[in-house]
Amino acid sequence: MTVNDILKYPEFTVVNQEDDRAVEKVFCCDLLSIAMAKAPEDSVWVTVMSNRNVIAVASLADVSCVVLAEGYSYDDDAIEAAKGKVTLLKTDLPIYEAAVKIGAEL
Repeated sequence: MTVNDILKYPEFTVVNQEDDRAVEKVFCCDLLSIAMAKAPEDSVWVTVMSNRNVIAVASLADVSCVVLAEGYSYDDDAIEAAKGKVTLLKTDLPIYEAAVKIGAEL
């Protein structure tokens, strides 16, 4: 599965598109220190955190993309920081439902 495969579902929209990376796992976490230590490389990170620090952690963890769930929006600083680095998606789905939808295709 790749990031573009996720975009086939109407529940997911792109905010910032970078490379169409492979997706191997789904990771859910809203605590940056845990995400920094445990987010698997090539995973989709589903969260409700939307600030610039999420982009830094996503880059360090080398995740395939970040999905902002629950209908939240990324702040402008996060979107700007993601350019050239991290693909950002968003959805109105709750975190669990977004993760299950993506995970079912893996």
